[in-house]
Amino acid sequence: MNKIIIVLIAVLFAFSCTNPNVKSHNATNVESEEHNHTPEGTVALNENQIKALDLKLGKMQKRNLTTVIKANGKLEVSPENTADVTVFIGGNVKRIKVFHGDKVRKGQVLAILEHPDYVSLQEEYAKTIHELEFLKLDYERQKELVENNVGAGRNLQKVKSEYQIAKAKLQGLKSRLQLLNISTEDVKNGIIRNSIAIISPIKGYVNDVNVKIGTYVDAKDKLFEITDNSSIHADFMIFEKDVQYIKEGQKIHFSVANRPEEEFLATIFAIGKEFEPSNRAVHIHAKLDKKPTGLIPGMYISGHIHTDKILTNTLPDDAIVTEGTKSYVFVLQEDHNHEEEHFDEGDHENHEEDSHSDSHENHNENDVKMFKMVEIIKGQQDEGYTEVKMIKALPDDTQFVLNAAYYLIADMKKEETEHEH
Repeated sequence: MNKIIIVLIAVLFAFSCTNPNVKSHNATNVESEEHNHTPEGTVALNENQIKALDLKLGKMQKRNLTTVIKANGKLEVSPENTADVTVFIGGNVKRIKVFHGDKVRKGQVLAILEHPDYVSLQEEYAKTIHELEFLKLDYERQKELVENNVGAGRNLQKVKSEYQIAKAKLQGLKSRLQLLNISTEDVKNGIIRNSIAIISPIKGYVNDVNVKIGTYVDAKDKLFEITDNSSIHADFMIFEKDVQYIKEGQKIHFSVANRPEEEFLATIFAIGKEFEPSNRAVHIHAKLDKKPTGLIPGMYISGHIHTDKILTNTLPDDAIVTEGTKSYVFVLQEDHNHEEEHFDEGDHENHEEDSHSDSHENHNENDVKMFKMVEIIKGQQDEGYTEVKMIKALPDDTQFVLNAAYYLIADMKKEETEHEH
């Protein structure tokens, strides 16, 4: 009986080894493991993983990372584009027609003042007009008498002097009325006003309002401050050791404190000629290359100046990982087809039935992209970018991973560790 059992076991063993349709459990596991294993130095991500990482792809960027000078400063407006609004003759505030932050045009009324002195000035002007007319007639009469040897030259000189004085006085009163924005023609026609309009001398925004209804303001008081922000420029401080590298016409990249993610470009148009005694630095002024929007004078800024025009290949710092003494980046392998199908002919019908029901659910999981780790040499670094020197040349259209490189290398190592076990 024992001999019969031994013979049956031997026959079954031989049959299983010779029958191609019978696979052992271990053989199936080995084949599955070989199918799922990714090539060494690569990592596979499906669409869901790529979306979760917010993975970004792109080409290398040409940037200037050499001879960079750092600078800090503020946004400023040139003196000709800032106005302190005052009054030439004091008065009481009757109306205020603007508010802090309002946009105003040149010549727009900001406030209305009233005072008896405005009436007195107009009355004086009207009186002088009539006096001048009388003196003019008297002067012409005396001149005619002298020419006919009837009048005395002394009388002519006296009338002429009075006429010239009245003429100058009228011109002075006219200028004062014009400074108060009072129409001299109206006064000449008998129209007298007890109030005056304070108008804006430039276009811009109201940055300061220093008056209230009923307040008496004098000639020395500042009523409003108007600033034209469209002429805003960057004012940087450059330390003594760096002044020798600065020239007019150079470009300066800068960002604003409350908008650090946005970069602005300006061109240096003026360099200070004296040092600030406190920090041994000079002012440099740069005009923005594009018309600014949302920028306000006084904002703090930080920038950098490239003193040469040497461009190099760069990638964001987040695209590079360092392992020991070596550095790496990841590139997209466009020609990889991760969805190879291996199934027996007998399973064809079942596979087609399952594919229709599962294709939509598993689409994102099966749409896999492969990323290969490539060794590089790092160069200079500045403002979140690093110079990249390739050890092996890659095609110009190569797509690099621009962020989350440390996640990719961690995922790759995890996969390699799992396969080793």
